[in-house]
Amino acid sequence: MKNKFLLCTLLFAFIGNVQAQKISDQLESKITLKIPGNQAISYPLKEDNIGKLFNNETDLPVEITQQKIETDSTLRIIITLRAKEDICFNFEKSCNLPQIKHEDAQFYMPGFWYRRNLRSPKEAPSFHTSDSWMVREDRLSTPLTGVFDEKTGEYYTVLRRDKFENEALAVHNQGEVILSGKTSLGFTGFKNNNGTSALVFGFPFSEAPKTYLRKLTLTPAVQAFEKMLKGETKVLTWDIKRSKTKDFSSFVANVWKYSFFELKPKPLPNPLSDIDAKEIMTNFFTESYVANNDLNYFSGVHMRTDDAKNTGSIEVGFVGRVLLNAFNALEYGEKNNRPDLVTKAKSIFDSYLKNGFTNAGFFREFVDITNNTEEKVFSIRRQSEGAFAMLYYLEYEKGKGQMHPDWEIRIKKLLNNFLSIQNKDGSFPRKFDDNFKIVDQSGGSTPSATLPLTMAYNYFGSKPYLDSAKLTGLYLERELISKADYFSSTLDANCEDKEASLYAATAMHYLAMVTKGKEKQHYIDLCQKAAYFCLSWYYMWDVPFAQGQMLGDVNFKSRGWGNVSVENNHIDVFIFEFASVLDWLALERKNSEFSEFASVIKSSLLQLMPVKGAMFDIGKVGFYPEVVQHTNWDYGKNGKGFYNDIFAPGWTVASLWQMLSPNRVKEYFEKTKNKK
Repeated sequence: MKNKFLLCTLLFAFIGNVQAQKISDQLESKITLKIPGNQAISYPLKEDNIGKLFNNETDLPVEITQQKIETDSTLRIIITLRAKEDICFNFEKSCNLPQIKHEDAQFYMPGFWYRRNLRSPKEAPSFHTSDSWMVREDRLSTPLTGVFDEKTGEYYTVLRRDKFENEALAVHNQGEVILSGKTSLGFTGFKNNNGTSALVFGFPFSEAPKTYLRKLTLTPAVQAFEKMLKGETKVLTWDIKRSKTKDFSSFVANVWKYSFFELKPKPLPNPLSDIDAKEIMTNFFTESYVANNDLNYFSGVHMRTDDAKNTGSIEVGFVGRVLLNAFNALEYGEKNNRPDLVTKAKSIFDSYLKNGFTNAGFFREFVDITNNTEEKVFSIRRQSEGAFAMLYYLEYEKGKGQMHPDWEIRIKKLLNNFLSIQNKDGSFPRKFDDNFKIVDQSGGSTPSATLPLTMAYNYFGSKPYLDSAKLTGLYLERELISKADYFSSTLDANCEDKEASLYAATAMHYLAMVTKGKEKQHYIDLCQKAAYFCLSWYYMWDVPFAQGQMLGDVNFKSRGWGNVSVENNHIDVFIFEFASVLDWLALERKNSEFSEFASVIKSSLLQLMPVKGAMFDIGKVGFYPEVVQHTNWDYGKNGKGFYNDIFAPGWTVASLWQMLSPNRVKEYFEKTKNKK
């Protein structure tokens, strides 16, 4: 009897818990109405037995009905508002999760929020400022918020399911704002509900407790109100999903796969062929070239978008990529009978061989000829990107029977410098000086070094380079990939960023190219895990723009573009080898989702190519734009629908060129493998 009683008790407890977990039982609603010239008033809502939402104390000037379509793990909510008189409204719902303690929860808003954003400073959205956040949907690569319980593995997501067709200009970016027209943008987020977590979402957009206006600038909250005329109807739809998984990485991967299946992003019809795109971008090589007594270069840094005039700034990697552009110009010029490009490229290589290195053997990373200054603190990222470009150049030249022993000595010296500053845990410090003094110990940029180290192993046949690359792999697996903590790869921010996960996935791809058997399969596994995280930064949907915002006027589509970081909330064309990595993973793992989304990326990233008659507000043909401001955020100039006034086409041209050279990585490793 005692055992039967215990069994019944457990059974009833289980049934009670299942009933308590019914998603539709956890919903709350409110509507906020604003009469122009007056403070808005919020009204909590109750639901009757036929799905009507009402306020107990006030006869609202709007009819609100709620339809719920529920299964064990999903709930679709369809809200219909019909105005009984002219109104300005903001509607909000929350899904309370009493079973998830807020202190145990990690949060996810794709392309913007990872865990608690604690690597971001208090001046950017993070738990440093608040443990509850609502943001406008166009900040996010998918209009979704997820809550993950680290203790149980249970997670919930809410996904907006409406069409995004309209956007309206707002006169103010804080406080209560009545929109100038119709928008499709709502808001999404999470909150601490007396110690437990809740998903919060609604329409039109609201941001609280702060709105993120520009880099490291939080301003007061904003709440938007849309006008509805008497008799007008608005329908809003959200899907809430419940599931369970083992860790945050698989949570992000599962949510990406779910979002991809639900939103079904398709490639854009692309009138610009790969051949035409490269030909157009050669104008960057032509018009940005500068011959100098010290270093010859392509001017691709700190330029104004309106005139794209040459500047005196020269940068080896990061946003300059002068050596990779030189290699691209050389290869294209020789294959397409463009001796002018060949001459420019060779002059750049010759000047760097003569004047481009420090006494210790590092690249002179950033030189400002105009002000006669140069950067004295170096970065593993810029140094690695310079070595990466030169190894491609050396292999290409060797394939033609042309050897460059002086360059080989330079690159060996540089890579031996790498070995001397590598930490025992496999990481590389982010920044250091010519005396090998460490300035920034952060290991977030480590994967950038993996690429030239694996390439150098194949090219020179030197095992210490492979050993070093494998050490980086161990560090990346232990500190970034296994912890799903991709941080500080970029040089101008200290936060969660896309480039760290992109570089981690690419690094594992390169390691897989120089290994075999189980070891190779392990690197492929790690590459896949990092790739899902990187994919989370790329837009699956098309952000709407208002009339008068240039990006909207030219019918720009945001799908396939990647958000940059928590601090830098804009989209760009940073892709380099990642599309090729996705195509490779699709074959290795027999997963067509990777190649399908790679097709979306490749079809979308060429949209803003400036050509005569369609310059997209850029001063010169082929100088591809960089800071594409797709949400209410800017660097201080122009805002949503436009660019910042300063841009760096050096890296955008290099990134797109690499995307348009899909076999480059595979061919490099195949050719060098046979020559060790």
